[in-house]
Amino acid sequence: MDLPIVVGVDGSEPSLHAVDWAADEAAWRGAPLRLVHASLWERYEGAALAQDLEKPSEQVTAEDIVRTAAQRARLRQTGIKISTDVTPEEPEYALVREGRNAAAAVLGTRGRSGLVEMLLGSVSLTVAARADCPVIVVRGSDDDKTGAGTHGRVVVGVGDTGPDSAALRFAIQEARLRGATLDAVRAWRCPAHETTDHPTLAGEPARLHEQQAAGILEKALEDTPAEVELSRRTVEGPARRVLLAASREADLLVVGARRNPRQLGLQLGRVAHAVLHHCACAVAVVPERV
Repeated sequence: MDLPIVVGVDGSEPSLHAVDWAADEAAWRGAPLRLVHASLWERYEGAALAQDLEKPSEQVTAEDIVRTAAQRARLRQTGIKISTDVTPEEPEYALVREGRNAAAAVLGTRGRSGLVEMLLGSVSLTVAARADCPVIVVRGSDDDKTGAGTHGRVVVGVGDTGPDSAALRFAIQEARLRGATLDAVRAWRCPAHETTDHPTLAGEPARLHEQQAAGILEKALEDTPAEVELSRRTVEGPARRVLLAASREADLLVVGARRNPRQLGLQLGRVAHAVLHHCACAVAVVPERV
C-alpha cells in the first residue's frame, strides 16, 4: 500500500499553501493525499476561508474546512486520491500520529491561532521535532507558485552520517521528482585554537579542514543516481548561516534531525530549529535514527 502525503489543514492561508504543496507532492509520487483537521475549538477564527464560503466566521465548521481544502487539491492536481479526517484533539498529537504511517507530512508555517508576526507556529515546530516521517514546512506565497519549483534547486545540508543519511536520500528523491538540481552543501569551520600568526602557516589549518569537508561530501554523494543533476559545495561558516544563505535560491531545503527513541521531548537540533524559523524557502526535516 502506498503511504499517503498527510497535510494539516485548519482553513488558514498558510495551511492552504501547504495543501497546494502536498497535492503536488502526492501527484509526483503517485501517492494518496490525506487531509487532516484536528482541533479542540468548535469555531473557526479567520476571514479568508469564511469569505470563500460566503459564511460568517463563526458558522464555518470543520467539515467546511476539509471540504474546501479537498476541492482546492483536486483543482490543482486532478486524479489524485484524497481522503479526509476530522478529529477533536490537539493538532500536534493528531499529526504526529498520522505521521507514523505517512510518506511525509506537510504543514504551513503557522495556524489560525498564531500571531501574524510569529516566525513559526508551535504546531509546526512540535510536529517537525517529533514525527517519524519527514515533515515539510511550507512558506506561503501570494502568487500561487507554492511548490511550483521556481528555482529548480533542492538544497541539502550534508552532515556526518554519510551515504546512509535519511535526509540525503529524501533530498535525492525530491530532486528526482522535481527534475531539479540537487545542491549538496557541507559547512566547515576552522577552530580558533588551530589558527596561527605565522604568515607561512596561517592558511594551513583552514585548508586541511576544507579538504576534510570535501572528502566527507564526496563520500556521502558517491551513490547518487546519475540522472540527478548534482552540485557540490563546501562553505566556511556555521551550518545555520550557510544553509540559510543557500535557501534564498532554492525551492526546498532538506536537513536531518537526530532522533533517539530513549529520549523524551523535542528532538530537533540547533540547525533544524534555526532554518525552520528563518529559511527563505520550504524546509523538510527528516528524522535520522541514532
